[in-house]
Amino acid sequence: MNFLPSNLSPSEASPEWMNKGDNAWQLTAATLVGLQTVPGLIILYGGAVKKKWAVNSAFMAFYAFACVLICWVGWGYRMSFGDKLVPFWGQANVALDQAFLLDQAFAGKFPEATMVFFQFVFAAITLVLIAGALLGRMNFYAWMLFVPLWLTFSYTFVAFSIWCPQGFLAKAGLIDYSGGYVIHLSSGVAGFTAAYWVGPRLTKDRERFPPNNILLMMAGAGLLWMGWTGFNGGDPYVVSVDASLAVLNTHVCTAASLLTWLILDVAVFGKASIIGAVQGMITGLVCITPAAGVVQGWAAIIMGIFSGSIPWFTMMVVHKKSELLQKVDDTMAVLHTHAIAGSLGGIMTGLFASPKLNRLFYGYLPGVDSNYVGLFYGLHMGEVRKGFRQIGIQLLGIVFVLVFNVIVTSIICLVVQLIVPLRMSDEDMEIGDEAAHGEEAYAIWGQGEKLENSRYGSSVYNDVELAMPKRAGQVEMT
Repeated sequence: MNFLPSNLSPSEASPEWMNKGDNAWQLTAATLVGLQTVPGLIILYGGAVKKKWAVNSAFMAFYAFACVLICWVGWGYRMSFGDKLVPFWGQANVALDQAFLLDQAFAGKFPEATMVFFQFVFAAITLVLIAGALLGRMNFYAWMLFVPLWLTFSYTFVAFSIWCPQGFLAKAGLIDYSGGYVIHLSSGVAGFTAAYWVGPRLTKDRERFPPNNILLMMAGAGLLWMGWTGFNGGDPYVVSVDASLAVLNTHVCTAASLLTWLILDVAVFGKASIIGAVQGMITGLVCITPAAGVVQGWAAIIMGIFSGSIPWFTMMVVHKKSELLQKVDDTMAVLHTHAIAGSLGGIMTGLFASPKLNRLFYGYLPGVDSNYVGLFYGLHMGEVRKGFRQIGIQLLGIVFVLVFNVIVTSIICLVVQLIVPLRMSDEDMEIGDEAAHGEEAYAIWGQGEKLENSRYGSSVYNDVELAMPKRAGQVEMT
């Protein structure tokens, strides 16, 4: 006899293995992550760049989101989470058939269709983060080729290795809760590498690249921050106490990082910068991502302090003194905000990972011997070998992602360059959106209109600016 209410009783549309609450949360979490890109990063990029690049910057994100989805269901998902081809790559196959999509996912109590969508939004945001390093000069047609190639030959490779249960780093015990390695370290390294091959913006754009709409940029940053509730809260694949902890830790670390960055800006530059605060917010979100549900709250605050200070130092001090770093034009500083912050988070995960919280996340039973032991807990418990082993695995993961992405991203850029130029012409970069797309962001006076009776005569104003001295403490993206 069935004693369950009719809305909870199993049916063809609601199999016994499916948990309706888990499925509902997973779809919600996926939507929150999707909103981080569409419209989050679209309006963040559109507001953070020079006025003449607003449309192009937003369009790069918009295109990537759509392109990744078609590639993902066509072959990318199965290459990332499907049957093993080699220890670091899955077999290519479609994820469109109902027999596959309506079956139970490889993890969690929800259908494969939910997992395909959830993992898609992570893949999409990775490509959009790479775009941040290339804003203000990359040929849009080269970007159209770069996106499917990088997804296929880089993202799927790293995702399978670290996140798929059959991947070699997953089996080794690497902890990457929500993508500190797969998403942020990968995008930071790939973006910086691609920026090297694409080349720099115009000299005057590198010297002065003010945001065209700081309030719009803040709106995008707010969507990014709040969307991280789904980014980290969805990765246990279950509505659990660990998911709740991951959400709280995410916001605590982010707030600590933002405040740390803000304090450093005030102490060094004498002004509180909203652009600096957004950078601190991003580094906090990135740093906590590999650790969100496996560290305690006090560790999240410590991670926030480090993520608000170390990337600040590398961006504001090391970058400005390094000829090598100065040579590469990384528009949105993804090397610092994603690669360095992601690596920092991976290392600190190896220090602070709690055995109990890892047990809640990975689902093994109490009393089962596990290697998921942070170094500080290993020292405290007398499991020193396990603690050092965890740090070693975390460092190995950083080296693997770094080296692999430098090589593969370079090859992809060289291949694309054989088909279309990677960089727009100097003449088109003088104009910006109008040259690239025949469209402008703002239909108001100030760009593209003749300025009669002005000191510019009858020339067309296309973001051609008078030389203006940069004020002390004035902060731009890079």
